[in-house]
Amino acid sequence: MADTLDSRPHTFSIKLWPPSLPTRQALIERMTNNLSSKTIFTDKFGSLTKDQATENAKRIEDVAFSTANLHYEREPDGDGGSAVQLYARECSKLILEVLKKGPVAAAKAEEVVSASLKETVFDISKGKRAFIEAEEAEELLKPLKEHGNAYTKICFSNRSFGLGAARVAEPILASLRDQLKVVDLSDFVAGRPEVEALEVMNIFSDALRGSVLSSLNLSDNALGEKGVRAFGTLLKSLSSLEELYLMNDGISKEAAQAVSELIPSTDKLKVLHFHNNMTGDEGAVAIAEVVKRSPLLVDFRCSSTRVGSGGGVALSEALERCARLEKLDLRDNMFGAEAGVPLSKTLSRFEHLTELYLSYLNLEDEGAIAIANALKESASPIEVLEMAGNDITVEAASAIAACVAAKQDLNKLNLSENELKDEGCVQIAKSLEEDHLKLQYIDMSSNCIRRAGARALAQVVVKKQGFKLLNIDGNIISEEGVEEVKEMLKKTPEVLGALDENDPDGEAEEDEDEGNDELESKLKKLEVNEDD
Repeated sequence: MADTLDSRPHTFSIKLWPPSLPTRQALIERMTNNLSSKTIFTDKFGSLTKDQATENAKRIEDVAFSTANLHYEREPDGDGGSAVQLYARECSKLILEVLKKGPVAAAKAEEVVSASLKETVFDISKGKRAFIEAEEAEELLKPLKEHGNAYTKICFSNRSFGLGAARVAEPILASLRDQLKVVDLSDFVAGRPEVEALEVMNIFSDALRGSVLSSLNLSDNALGEKGVRAFGTLLKSLSSLEELYLMNDGISKEAAQAVSELIPSTDKLKVLHFHNNMTGDEGAVAIAEVVKRSPLLVDFRCSSTRVGSGGGVALSEALERCARLEKLDLRDNMFGAEAGVPLSKTLSRFEHLTELYLSYLNLEDEGAIAIANALKESASPIEVLEMAGNDITVEAASAIAACVAAKQDLNKLNLSENELKDEGCVQIAKSLEEDHLKLQYIDMSSNCIRRAGARALAQVVVKKQGFKLLNIDGNIISEEGVEEVKEMLKKTPEVLGALDENDPDGEAEEDEDEGNDELESKLKKLEVNEDD
């Protein structure tokens, strides 16, 4: 299936993953110190020598990095924040495992480290995308045949398996059924004829049948309904699945119905990702049935799936049963206000939602106001709020301002590619001036903002310690306005994003100044009313 590409301009974001080599080395040094110096844990379990600590720290970091990187590759368009958190957690966990072994003689240090940190991730996805046949598979998969191996996570992504290679892998995977927890088969039949690709999928499905998998990634395989059913044996057997990824898989309405039919047990499912598919409204109704059966869901993604208002309503109603939801991504669909209003009712019920991605949904003012009002009243500690490209005007600005004023955990606000203009921008900026100590990113690009709006946003930024990026590109800020913003941010110039697409001649300067003076006069005493 050809990739379903979104041709609309999207704004850039800061990537937190992968960490730089100096950052990784600094972490190794800190862990070395933690393993060899006096701490509450070394007091309890004993410390290692400097050499032992250094060797252990290197191995810990390598294992933690591999685990976090595998997680990040499932969410390539995210900012990497969740991978960073996993990286840190894995390091902490492994440090404790090593310390609990107790201090050992230097001669035995290598043995203890190897036992504590036995390789658990088997990943052949690095390097160039390539076909893999039987002979190469025999060599590549040798570590999986070693007696007593501790592999719980395998990644075969980016290597296209032919029939011969699949038959080599079949008995190996069957022998690991009881120990595998995470299987990544994304993009593993690329370029193969359909008949061969389906047979390979059947072989892998049979080999892994009955596994105790907690995570399965089948993304980037152009599955369609035939591919989904080729994995039917495996899907039907999964009773402990916590994460399922079906991104860029040609999931049509028929394929979505097959997914709903073939996954009978989703009561433990926590992560469900459908992205860049052609699901449509009828397919969304089928996916909504899966969602209804997943009360523990914390992360749901159904972005770029051609879902209209009917499917949007079905998904919104199904999500009402997911009280633990923390991350919701519905970007780039055709919900409109017809689905935006029902969605707002669902959002009002959540208490744990931290990340909400609702860009390019054609919400317009009606949908945006309903959602902003619902979020304002909800207990959710929103950290990321994205509503870019929704034709939102100044009419919705006061509702959005009241919403963000109520969300003190806000770290990132993206309202780019709307029509808020100066008046709406200033209202929202004023709601962010006080408190909001965690705020680091604001994107108000392409909003017809002029000098007054830019100044208002800069005024917010100068008050925020640790602020990282203000994006006001693609607007019509005069040259004098740009210079004024730069002067306001002269102590931290790096926080101002590029202004390559700004059009300083969007309106004559004298007209702009006159309009700005009038606008600022009206807005000087503006207060955000959270009861609106």
